[in-house]
Amino acid sequence: MLYKIEKIIRHDEFHKTLFFSCEKCKDAKPGQFVMIWIPSIDEIPMSLSHIGEKQAITVKKVGEATEALYKMKEGDKIGVRGPYGKGFVEKGKKALFVAGGIGIAALLPLIKKYDGEKHVILAARTKNMLLFEDEIKEIAKLHVATDDGSYGFRGFATDLTMELLKQEDFDIVYTCGPEIMMKKVFDMCKENGIDMQASLERYMKCGIGICDSCTINGYRVCKDGPVFDFATLSKMPDFGKWKRNEAGKKIPI
Repeated sequence: MLYKIEKIIRHDEFHKTLFFSCEKCKDAKPGQFVMIWIPSIDEIPMSLSHIGEKQAITVKKVGEATEALYKMKEGDKIGVRGPYGKGFVEKGKKALFVAGGIGIAALLPLIKKYDGEKHVILAARTKNMLLFEDEIKEIAKLHVATDDGSYGFRGFATDLTMELLKQEDFDIVYTCGPEIMMKKVFDMCKENGIDMQASLERYMKCGIGICDSCTINGYRVCKDGPVFDFATLSKMPDFGKWKRNEAGKKIPI
């Protein structure tokens, strides 16, 4: 079904957030995704960055489909189906959220909903590419990392994660971002005996568990995920190492 883009927030030259109103999506769980159809271009999976009476997706220009979404204007229409997949499960009383780049889009609804002490690592290449900083500051303790040191901690999200795990006792870690980053976070959680959940991304066609294009070690990211817990991630030797392209060929991440 087609929905009108009601509002657009331009974050920078690469990122925009597009708001729409989809009755089926207003009760989505944090971490679930929708399939977005860009007429005459493509259909792609997108995490919901805002959930409620109005929903939103946050777009980063990385290819033809996302560039077309970025160029859309208020009043334009997109196809939305879903929500699909398994979202995050709230656990514990003190959580660390590790977001790399556009990964904050999947985590933001959970950060807002989580009923406990929350620390958020917001990481990007440079200051101008940090997303939702002001929103997060109001509801959580924010820790910023930039690759170039233009703002906050100089270094990667994983470097700052290591520092915080030494300083604080967390019940659980939630993460979304580049998979190599998430694998390093997983390894740190394993070493420190901390529970974790991660939102994975794979090439996806159907979004409902039929085509198997998004599988990783027998798990369908669209149906069994996109959020996986520590125990399941432990059974994925390809996690952080391999993925499949459009043709189904296994390629390194």
